[in-house]
Amino acid sequence: MLSPRNRMRHSSEFGSVMRSGRRASRDALGVVYLAPKKETDAADPPRIGFVVSKAVGGAVVRKRVQRRLRHLMRARSEFLPNGSLLVVRARPSAAHLRQEELAVQLDSAIAAARRPRGASRRRRGRGGDEPAPTEATKSGTDGNRRPDEGAERWTSR
Repeated sequence: MLSPRNRMRHSSEFGSVMRSGRRASRDALGVVYLAPKKETDAADPPRIGFVVSKAVGGAVVRKRVQRRLRHLMRARSEFLPNGSLLVVRARPSAAHLRQEELAVQLDSAIAAARRPRGASRRRRGRGGDEPAPTEATKSGTDGNRRPDEGAERWTSR
């Protein structure tokens, strides 16, 4: 069970995390992480909140999902920095997943939310490692670019 010191209880905390936190989603859950502010007390432990809507199931199912997530977060709360806020939002598929699968998705979502904005693992677009253009590609037509001065125009339509 998660310690009461580590639980988020006030709607103002939930609102600030949801408004300005970093988001990451997986199939069964979503995570919103708000890093600690500079002026927070270092002794303030990380706080974690849970959102399990009626779409997940009835009251018994929702409570079971919340207990499972709370149990998983107990071990993971010590890896969060002091003063940080985290909201875990369960999706309907969380009610049907095994504990191990839920743990893998939770770890992945937390890691993605804590990753700095510019440090994505995927490369987006073309990076700076592109070779310099040769003489043949400088004067000719390349892809969708317009031909250089003196080069022939496209004729197919």
